[in-house]
Amino acid sequence: MSDNDFWKTTPLEAMSEAQWEALCDGCGRCCLLKLEDVDTGETHYTNVVCRYHDDDACNCTCYAERSRLVPDCIKVTPEVARSEAWLPDTCAYRLLAEGKPLFDWHPLVSGDPASVRRASITISGKVVSEEYVHPDELDAHLLNWPD
Repeated sequence: MSDNDFWKTTPLEAMSEAQWEALCDGCGRCCLLKLEDVDTGETHYTNVVCRYHDDDACNCTCYAERSRLVPDCIKVTPEVARSEAWLPDTCAYRLLAEGKPLFDWHPLVSGDPASVRRASITISGKVVSEEYVHPDELDAHLLNWPD
């Protein structure tokens, strides 16, 4: 195992900021607006994405300021990765928190950032910005992700 396989040996809490950020595969799924069923607590994804999401690059246009600009944007931490079911089941943070390996398409495994798009994991081209959807109409945008 090489030093490049840090995610296999380094606990989430011990990762450097660069290692932590490298875990993100760039799928954009965490940027999707979600609805929670008040009766079951189950999270449902929509095809509506945060206004700061760049669909072509599949990333946040204001990543460093996201918590200030979007107060309910949740920063993923090791604790969040272990406890929040809204993280996609393909998310590297969640997978590692659950003791599972990364998928073969993950850039850390494949060595190719484009492998995420080839595996159809990203939300690029599959979403609409929240700027164009009234909050009362979110339930019309529910879907089983990925779709």
